[in-house]
Amino acid sequence: MDPILERYQALEDKVSAYTPNLDTQRLFAAFTYADAEHHGQLRKSGEPYIIHPLAVADIVADLGLDVDSVIAALLHDCIEDTNATHDEIAKKFGAPVAALVEGVTKLTRVQYVSKEEEQMENLRKMLMAMAQDIRVILIKICDRLHNMRTMEYQTPEKQKQKSFETLEIYAPIAHRLGMQKMKWELEDLSLKYLDPISYREIVDALDEKAAEYDGFMSSIHDQITQRLEEAHIDGYVYGRMKHPYSIYRKMYTQNKSLDDVYDLFAFRVIVDTVSDC
Repeated sequence: MDPILERYQALEDKVSAYTPNLDTQRLFAAFTYADAEHHGQLRKSGEPYIIHPLAVADIVADLGLDVDSVIAALLHDCIEDTNATHDEIAKKFGAPVAALVEGVTKLTRVQYVSKEEEQMENLRKMLMAMAQDIRVILIKICDRLHNMRTMEYQTPEKQKQKSFETLEIYAPIAHRLGMQKMKWELEDLSLKYLDPISYREIVDALDEKAAEYDGFMSSIHDQITQRLEEAHIDGYVYGRMKHPYSIYRKMYTQNKSLDDVYDLFAFRVIVDTVSDC
């Protein structure tokens, strides 16, 4: 099977897992339309361009967004980069999809100019306001996440510019929308290009101590779980390590070495009721 078709099939399976009576023909039509429109275009990596919209649609599906959002993700670069028009997309896939694609296109065209804090806050507010439909912002964040994941193919200048923009605009918006995992990954990927030496040092140090840290975390996890059982409380225990960017910030704002950062771990216990809490 063609690897691109395989990717599409995996996407369809993922969406149908949470969408009763998925109209697979409509989803496939969106994929073939995007594939045809982007035909001959390549990513900086040399891959066919369609790989990018497929990857973005996959991240959108990971969020469990509706089918219109997944279709809009497949088509999100069509108005910007191909001969496709808003009207044509509306005719083929409906006005809501066309509106989402148009919204993402407008966000893509916004250029940030100043590095002033206030300017950044205005830009974040403007992006939120421009998206009358919150799904536009969600698709845009997924788009930026995939671009950051494949940033190694860009020029050093572009890497720095996009990473700065991600750290100042997209990561804080993801945070406001409660998308913690995406926020962490956006921050870590940005740090990788903005201060590669520090990033490498932190990642290598964490890797070196991974076994020791894993043992420590699973022992704490077991202790918390046992105490919950003893107290007859149903709960979900979730432990994680601080991610590289938050360690980096702590080291640099407080002038500490990694060994001086004591709150490397965080545990979260989710219970059913306030009284259990």
